[in-house]
Amino acid sequence: MVRAGQSTERAALIHRHSNRERQREIADALDAKVRAEREAAALRACGERLSGTQRARGR
Repeated sequence: MVRAGQSTERAALIHRHSNRERQREIADALDAKVRAEREAAALRACGERLSGTQRARGR
């Protein structure tokens, strides 16, 4: 299977048939989202020291 964690055998079969280009698009989008969140978190941390709870709540 291409991705682990599908909830059903049917979902796993659907994902198994996705093409490499689509997989790359998904990976690139996830990468961009993670990078943006890390950058935002770093900027927030520069101005003030947040607790883990505050970071999780996006404050």
